[in-house]
Amino acid sequence: MKQTPLTAKHRALGARMVEYAGFEMPVQYVGVLEEHQTVRTKVGVFDLTHMGEFELSGPGALNTLNHVITNDASRLKEGEILYTPLTLDHGGIIDDILVYRRAASFLLVVNAANKAKDWKWIQGHLLPDTELKDLSDELTLIAVQGPQSAPLVEAVLGLSLADLKVYSFIEPTYQGERVLLSRTGYTGEDGFELYFPNSLAETLWDEFLAKGARYGVQPIGLGARDSLRLEARMPLYGNDIDQATSPLEAGLNRFVKLDKGPFIGREALQRQKEEGVSRRLVAFTMVDKGIPRQGYPILNLEGKEIGLVTSGTHSPTLDHPIGMGYVAVDYAKVDTEIQVQIRKRLAKAKLIKGRFLS
Repeated sequence: MKQTPLTAKHRALGARMVEYAGFEMPVQYVGVLEEHQTVRTKVGVFDLTHMGEFELSGPGALNTLNHVITNDASRLKEGEILYTPLTLDHGGIIDDILVYRRAASFLLVVNAANKAKDWKWIQGHLLPDTELKDLSDELTLIAVQGPQSAPLVEAVLGLSLADLKVYSFIEPTYQGERVLLSRTGYTGEDGFELYFPNSLAETLWDEFLAKGARYGVQPIGLGARDSLRLEARMPLYGNDIDQATSPLEAGLNRFVKLDKGPFIGREALQRQKEEGVSRRLVAFTMVDKGIPRQGYPILNLEGKEIGLVTSGTHSPTLDHPIGMGYVAVDYAKVDTEIQVQIRKRLAKAKLIKGRFLS
């Protein structure tokens, strides 16, 4: 099991450590509920070094990238970021990733559990004059998330973030080393993600906690990260999206640019768009008591099974059970009432529009 450069820090802080994607990672420190509320109301700091980072460079980099992703990287200017699925020939999702456009290369940030799979897939589809390099073992990734994230990052890095837009990045220096700082996150709050050499990991982590004391900062584990992203209705690979689901089924249509030219999965997705999907990923709140969990059956009001729950929890912010899942397209309209089979009983739920949080 791998460790991050911050593992000793997590243990010293009393974190409960678990195996995740081959890494020993903190799932919680003081408790998921308190950590969740800290990010919603103050600011939290996450170690996300288990994520993967690939560099795509060379004259053919843009062509290769647009060949393997569904979004259109040609629209990116230097310093901009896009979210995109990677798809198989049949349109299934290999992964959902972030693409950062640098002056002479692209940085691809991939999900931790998919690093080996993504590397093999992209490597196998490189077009001429393209080089792919794995930077994952060289970089530490820290996320700073919450309403007080901007002043904290400004205090640590000594710069103003007033002009840094969402899904854009800059590359300032810290102790003489370049740091990639992006206004991105997986919580639904304003936040930032920082990529930097492992040698800076403990120093930067300590400074965020020290200077963040005035803002109520806490270290945050993977448990709260999951409940935060679910409240923001952000899909989790392996739960809400995978190789058996397409971007169109998952409601990721705006990240599929069928008009950009050929890419892997385009024909299947074009056909699916023309014919229509048979199921959709929906979000719902529970009407009856009970917490929906991954794999629980979803039924219509007549008791016919129409889908499955993919994610569910008791929302700490709403103090109410929420969930996501796939249902037959006829039942995917907002305000439709469904039932979730929670163990041996049926509990009513209602489909919502947009995120759980306004």
